[in-house]
Amino acid sequence: MSQRIALIGFGEAGRTFAQAARWGALARAFDIKTLNEATAGPIRSAYAETGVTGCDALEQALDGAQIVLSLVTADQTPLAAQAAAGIVPKGALFCDLNSVSPGTKQRNAAAIEAVGGRYVDVAVMSPVQPAALAAPLLVAGPHAQDGADMLRAIGFTRVSISGDRIGAASATKMVRSVMIKGIEALTAEMLLAAQAAGVTEAVLASLGGDWPQKADYNLDRMLAHGTRRAAEMEEVVATLTELGIDPLMTRGTVTRQRALGTVLNGSDMPEGLAAKLACIDEHMNEKMQGKADAA
Repeated sequence: MSQRIALIGFGEAGRTFAQAARWGALARAFDIKTLNEATAGPIRSAYAETGVTGCDALEQALDGAQIVLSLVTADQTPLAAQAAAGIVPKGALFCDLNSVSPGTKQRNAAAIEAVGGRYVDVAVMSPVQPAALAAPLLVAGPHAQDGADMLRAIGFTRVSISGDRIGAASATKMVRSVMIKGIEALTAEMLLAAQAAGVTEAVLASLGGDWPQKADYNLDRMLAHGTRRAAEMEEVVATLTELGIDPLMTRGTVTRQRALGTVLNGSDMPEGLAAKLACIDEHMNEKMQGKADAA
């Protein structure tokens, strides 16, 4: 493998892919968090652990790149595309793997294509851990075939083409998230109510199957990634609105995901469902006490 790879953003996805593929010096990465000394340390450590070349500026990361992987948070996605426009090498494949609406990806594509880049709409259809390079990717747009070929060449193993229209891949991911992240939010709401009523075990038993394990997993995902997932669900709200669907349920998912995402505040993940519920209860009580004190 000799392709020069550029990574915009080096959070969980970027470091997971780089570690699994062993890109090492073939990859250059830029993460905006390195511009702030308060947040730079963990990113620089991740560069060193994975062997990628960390860059102090986006221009350095993109210089000579044949494929660019944009792996930022949903709210930073348009900013990343705009920043890359004008400095992305002509002919380079700009793979936008971020969880945003089809409209956002179409606007990003216009910026990249206007300067000679080749934009590829990519949707990551599972959590990146533990799947890593086996995470299923949907690829769409006029350069979908070239994008799929390059993604396979740098190590991804489950790449499928969903059409030549930019937004087709992201629409699939966004609409699917209505259900997947909505179930998580409903699980949390159900468990909070069951806990308050003292009937948690009875409720889970009534659902049958492996619901105790599912409930624990769903809370785990929200506690660990709720803030990021809330930002993604804002893009789902935008997607539904673009499609003419009133996102009544999905707005609630945004609120619930965001609320759970603030619980740990850097603390370790509690082990087991009971411990997670106790942690949430403590957080909620602290918030209520804070409001009472402020009043």
